[in-house]
Amino acid sequence: MSNQNIIPKTSWVAVPKNSDFTIYNLPFGIFETKRISARAGIAIGDKIVDLSVLHDEGFFSDITQLPNDIFLRDALNDFIALGKSVTRKVRERVQDLLEEENENLKEHQCRGKAMVNRKEAIMHLPVKIGDYTDFYSSIEHATNVGTMFRDPDNALLPNWKHLPVGYHGRASSIIPSGIPITRPKGQFKDPNMESPEFGPSRRLDFEVELAFITGRATKMGDSIKTADAEDYIFGFVLFNDWSARDIQAWEYVPLGPFLGKNFASSISPWIVTLEALEYVRIAGPKQDQEVLPYLQCEKDHAFDITLEAYIQPEGKNLNKVCKTNYKYMYWNIAQQLAHHTVNGCNINVGDMYASGTISGSTEDSYGSMLELSWKGTKPVQLEDGEERKFIEDGDTVIMKGFSEKDGIRVGFGEVSAKVLPAN
Repeated sequence: MSNQNIIPKTSWVAVPKNSDFTIYNLPFGIFETKRISARAGIAIGDKIVDLSVLHDEGFFSDITQLPNDIFLRDALNDFIALGKSVTRKVRERVQDLLEEENENLKEHQCRGKAMVNRKEAIMHLPVKIGDYTDFYSSIEHATNVGTMFRDPDNALLPNWKHLPVGYHGRASSIIPSGIPITRPKGQFKDPNMESPEFGPSRRLDFEVELAFITGRATKMGDSIKTADAEDYIFGFVLFNDWSARDIQAWEYVPLGPFLGKNFASSISPWIVTLEALEYVRIAGPKQDQEVLPYLQCEKDHAFDITLEAYIQPEGKNLNKVCKTNYKYMYWNIAQQLAHHTVNGCNINVGDMYASGTISGSTEDSYGSMLELSWKGTKPVQLEDGEERKFIEDGDTVIMKGFSEKDGIRVGFGEVSAKVLPAN
């Protein structure tokens, strides 16, 4: 798809109004049900297309690079590693098969086996994640944090507008949507305390983020140019980078986040491809500090994606607490990947790169409770009269993301997790 020539499409599969999983989207994921083992699928409306069934029935017979069992594996890494020339053909073939006027799958005897109800499926991590990097690329978020914790007149550190700041996180504790997290424990020391204490975090927070997944590997010593970066990026997932703010504040000098971050990060299970988001590609914010040549871009790498965060106290209603947008990102994906590899750092298929908290310029667009409650000084009011400074035990945090333009919707579904008391 492109901004100029999006061809209207309808599907013979019923797609509910405002569904994220339209025929224009067709994200990839790993699912299983009570009767079938974990395997690759594509989401359409309330259904999942079992790619292994389509492969067995010969619908991909002309795509000769596909191994026989490629869609029966419990992660998408090997499929993604075949390259975009293959993954794009598979997605476009499924899109063609699902179109209203195409009766090849609609009337095929395998249709009953090829379509699974999404509500009956258990979703897994879509890829085996070898490495995970978290960036700090929203200027509004970085300015808010710098204002709260340092000098309001010099909120950004001197390097911030010269390079995409980031750190290497913990891949083993990234979990799919729906898995609850346990409140972390650690050391913390408030300014009024003479010495640190140990216990459950009192300032548990979410962070609204989007993460991209790489689909090509590089060798040590190689680097990726901004012009080539998207050739290495397969797609995006929603990313909630859970944060224990009190633990983080005490530990982060001099080496950065550790226990305050590595206990859990939650992701949505469906990978939305770059191709599906092409129609909402836009120019990013103007970078008022000229960057070094290796970070300069010749094309737009920003995307207009609405992101929302909700808090649902146990047994109560959803409360929207944040609405922001990925288009606010100061540093784009091409710059992030170019900087990540400019020193020769090698990357692998399935690696994950989170954006960092995404905040806008208005208070209701701040992407964390740290900002929404301004470090706990302005409690967030919920519908039923409750208030939150940070996330409490029993709360479920839900994030949603979608793009909508010219009547076309492409979304991520949601990422959710309930907070359990500390062990």
